Amino acid sequence: MIDYGKKNVLGVLIDATDYHAATERIISAAREKRGYSVSALAIHGVMTTVFDATHRRRLNQFDLVTPDGQGVRWAIDWLHRTGLPDRVYGPRLTLEVCKRCSEEGLKVFFYGSRPEVLSMLTTRVQEKYPDLQIAGSEPSQFRTTTREEQLAIAEKIRESGTDLLFVGLGCPRQEVFAFEYRDLVQMPCLAVGAAFDYHAGLVAEPPLWVQRMGLHGFYRAFQDPKRLWKRFFLLPPVFLSLLALQLTGLWTVKDRGSEPTAIRYG
Repeated sequence: MIDYGKKNVLGVLIDATDYHAATERIISAAREKRGYSVSALAIHGVMTTVFDATHRRRLNQFDLVTPDGQGVRWAIDWLHRTGLPDRVYGPRLTLEVCKRCSEEGLKVFFYGSRPEVLSMLTTRVQEKYPDLQIAGSEPSQFRTTTREEQLAIAEKIRESGTDLLFVGLGCPRQEVFAFEYRDLVQMPCLAVGAAFDYHAGLVAEPPLWVQRMGLHGFYRAFQDPKRLWKRFFLLPPVFLSLLALQLTGLWTVKDRGSEPTAIRYG
């Protein structure tokens, strides 16, 4: 089990951890009914904070931020010499947590995406883990919500009897949600991005060799070039340039950022 604590990558505090340690921390918070915000962060998520100091401050108040992409894992290794053996990828972390929940009788709830995606997701996850108790699901409203709507969503999640909440709204909306709902629902809130589409069977995951070589993003970009080409072709060179500046000490960024204000995505 590896858990070396938080490491600064372009101002974002990312946990140098592995699947075992990350899962243990999440399950422990679920058992204790403790608010616990989690994000699996790839290069796009890190770069979002470079251009948005408010979001950087928000992410740096998360309880657990895992290196979702190989690029982020390599960055932690280059900057901090951690020697992490693997990334902690959101879709796989989702399955690891679901497996532990099924073994321990903890209930899960899925929030985000569309009704048809949630239907396929819950069916397939239930098939994979027959003992998993799914307390419920709720599709995204694809807009900002009022304070009253936010409280109603939180109440519905709590009243379902769930112990843990998976959030799939896309970056950075899901991180905003996990941050703002953490204390409202008093349970782990996991922002897991594309995990919903992958495990629903709507999007094919790249082969393992593609993932290990750090080409996952390019694979996704070719799957949906109109929406993703900027994210996976323009951001990595900027990321590498800023990483080189941080590595040489020519550029630093404060890890605090600006105080976040409520956005209330739903």
